[in-house]
Amino acid sequence: MLLKLDFSSDQPIYMQIRNQMVLAVARGELRPGERLPTIRALAEECGINMMTANRAYQQLRQEGYIVTDRRLGTVVASVKDTAGPRPETVEALRLHLGELRLSGVGLDEALALCRKLYEEGTK
Repeated sequence: MLLKLDFSSDQPIYMQIRNQMVLAVARGELRPGERLPTIRALAEECGINMMTANRAYQQLRQEGYIVTDRRLGTVVASVKDTAGPRPETVEALRLHLGELRLSGVGLDEALALCRKLYEEGTK
């Protein structure tokens, strides 16, 4: 698994891992049932502390993107239930749309951008 971590970023490393894994699942680069590296292997591969790798996996597990099985290890979860987006995701989208509006982007342009990014996420 190739992750691009920016150690000089203000975003915590565990969130960078979480975000990249979510996008990889959305793009189909990681498929349901696919085994993920152990926490130790992920930490070694990325050159990070095991606690950081563990925190990333805990976040992904809590959000339902991965599951851990004693026999299989950590795997990508099946497609999530269609219960709708998490409230935190909606609020983040609201903030980003507000930023687009304040920078002069109109509704049609914002929707076109959303459509483009959404379609890129499924390729």
